[in-house]
Amino acid sequence: MRRFETKLGEMVQVAESPGNIELSIQQSKAPFVIVGIPEDIGIKGNLGIGGADTAFLPFLQSFLNTQSNDFLHGEEIFMLGHFDFSEIRELIEKNSANYEERVHAYRQATSMIDDEVEQLINIITRNQKIPIVVGGGHNNAYGCIKGAAKGLYSSGLLPIASINAINLDAHADYRPLEGRHSGNSFRYAEEDGYLEKYCIIALHENYLTQNMWLDIANNPFIDFITFEDIFIHEKKTFRQSLVHACTFTGQNHCGIELDLDSIENVLSSAFTPVGVSPIHARQYVQYAAQNCQVAYLHICEGATHLADNRKSPSTGKLISYIVSDFLKAMIEKSHMK
Repeated sequence: MRRFETKLGEMVQVAESPGNIELSIQQSKAPFVIVGIPEDIGIKGNLGIGGADTAFLPFLQSFLNTQSNDFLHGEEIFMLGHFDFSEIRELIEKNSANYEERVHAYRQATSMIDDEVEQLINIITRNQKIPIVVGGGHNNAYGCIKGAAKGLYSSGLLPIASINAINLDAHADYRPLEGRHSGNSFRYAEEDGYLEKYCIIALHENYLTQNMWLDIANNPFIDFITFEDIFIHEKKTFRQSLVHACTFTGQNHCGIELDLDSIENVLSSAFTPVGVSPIHARQYVQYAAQNCQVAYLHICEGATHLADNRKSPSTGKLISYIVSDFLKAMIEKSHMK
């Protein structure tokens, strides 16, 4: 530790009653609660490449090493901890007889993860705090949406248990109801009544199936702006797309979703050589934080080490920047009220 420096890790709040999660959250004065979900079960259930379980701890190391200063002090943050689903993954991989059986087991396990995530997000939001969820596959959007909708409803902030969501993503994650995995969170959340409006920003035309395209194009509660319309055809600027998305979802509390596979050259299961820049991702989170009724922030799909042995140690630091941007924007917004 250098002299005359204070890091966020010295300032963040931690559980005073580790055996009672809800009591710990209630005892903390911090309005933001960071939760890790280092898992890749939902991605494997979507026939993807594992490794999304490797991003949370590098994020945490980088984030806690950030300077505490007038821009971000740290006392606003409650570090709750992270889930550990590694035993479930190991059981599946040890006991599955073949690939098809393994995929089926991953999808069943994803439903179990949904329940765990939903219960925790419910506790956080009904105590009127904002979850910041990091790591894992985009399957966890379902637990975030359902948990936030139920928690905000029970706290009296919502008339019914449904919220909106915006998503910076190369994919819609609106695949058929074929068993839970990382590619159909928003379809299940809508089907179960917890998701009202949904808007995708920078959706890649090349990875939009025809049946999914018809489903979302004909659904008045879903809107999208493709990557090509923003950056190739230049029908809208990136900032105009953010304004459009926040306006579309602005009548209700809104989950802010960021899939790191939307960012060019960031390591993920669906790594892309063509995508938005890290600056765009930071601008997205900052703008959404200041202009939406935020229910939660969810950053997913990133990895530092994929199952095919590709590695990138910088993913955790990028997530740290994005979380910092969100916190600064939310704190600035609260001071303006």
